[in-house]
Amino acid sequence: MPGVLIQFAHPALEKSRVNRVMLAAAQNVPGVTVNDLYEAYPDFDVDVDREQDLLLRHDFILLHHPFYWYSAPAMVKQWEDLVLEHGWAYGREGNALTGKHLMNVITTGGRAEAYRPEGHNRFTIRQFLVPFEQTARLCKMTYLPPFVVHGTHRLDGAGIEAAAERYRALLTQLAAGLVPIDHTPDVFTNETLSRP
Repeated sequence: MPGVLIQFAHPALEKSRVNRVMLAAAQNVPGVTVNDLYEAYPDFDVDVDREQDLLLRHDFILLHHPFYWYSAPAMVKQWEDLVLEHGWAYGREGNALTGKHLMNVITTGGRAEAYRPEGHNRFTIRQFLVPFEQTARLCKMTYLPPFVVHGTHRLDGAGIEAAAERYRALLTQLAAGLVPIDHTPDVFTNETLSRP
């Protein structure tokens, strides 16, 4: 059974209505490990050996974070800079992550319509996430489409619960190897996730 590692990064989780519920939904899903980076490394002193060991033990690596300034919070960059070492994750001798899968799980205040060429932000979510996709390719991993929860500022309790349930369904399917990796959409939505 493929293991799923959630690399969770939110610098102000206590203020997040949506990510707290999503994180709770991820707890206790068989085959899923949650690694809260800000909780583990409040001083940004990342334990490289521990993090590399976690990566080796999982097939799917999910970078779960809010969409800050069209990217990820600073901890994600710190983690990438320290953990994805040359000669280990990439380069001629860097084959440790070959064949694994990387994806972003993001929440954004903007509605889906804002992330289109004609929308407010002028680019799609996938275009903003190109550095993550290229990182996956450099590390000989497969990049999967992101799971996106849009319009978080406007979601009511039922909407938040629905997003968390979709996330739990995605995690369950990944852990069971049920997501059709070769036929994934541009972004995971309600319609692309069947109930297990």
